[in-house]
Amino acid sequence: MKHYDAQALENLPSRYRAHFINSCTGFKSANLLGTISEDGITNVAIFSSVTHLGSNPPLLSFILRPNTVKRNTYDNILKTGVFTVNHVNQNFIREAHRTSAKYDGGVSEFEKTLLTEEYLDDFKAPYVKQSRVKLGCEFVNEYFIKENNCHFIIGAIKHVYVDKEIQAEDGWLNLETAQTVCIDGLDGYALPQILNRFSYAKPDENVRSLSDLGS
Repeated sequence: MKHYDAQALENLPSRYRAHFINSCTGFKSANLLGTISEDGITNVAIFSSVTHLGSNPPLLSFILRPNTVKRNTYDNILKTGVFTVNHVNQNFIREAHRTSAKYDGGVSEFEKTLLTEEYLDDFKAPYVKQSRVKLGCEFVNEYFIKENNCHFIIGAIKHVYVDKEIQAEDGWLNLETAQTVCIDGLDGYALPQILNRFSYAKPDENVRSLSDLGS
């Protein structure tokens, strides 16, 4: 097994280190964040840092990189207070990846890709029509991370839209059925497979395998 100590990591070429470190922490979520400017220009960008923060109240978070360049997603969220989170599925991974290009703030990524914007229940920010799981969120707070000059953004989940066939009776979403993909590193896309579900774990008790994934 190869070993990299802190000095070895520091000496790696920049892009090599970026690919390596972004991969070594494991698979990440793949989501498209949809926003709109005060002038009505839509923006959609892929993020691999969206994470669950809590279910009561429903909260999520994501990381924004340093503001060394203009960040349209960040600016739009601060000015409008809303954004959407849309799962990427295997049918449009190429178009989702194209949103990582650095377009000018006056250009909508929806116009440069085959992704389609849609508006639901008078929510101001655009959703991605092709997505099978979509969240409408309101900006709650942000925390500056001084160690790397990034911004930790917290959002409140106000709307959730899911395809009916992917939700089990207990509320669980079968993301394999939804064909939701995840990200390996910076540019690798993978389709996860559900291996099993287990009963709630209690001390000194065996967990029960839920063979019926729809239960």
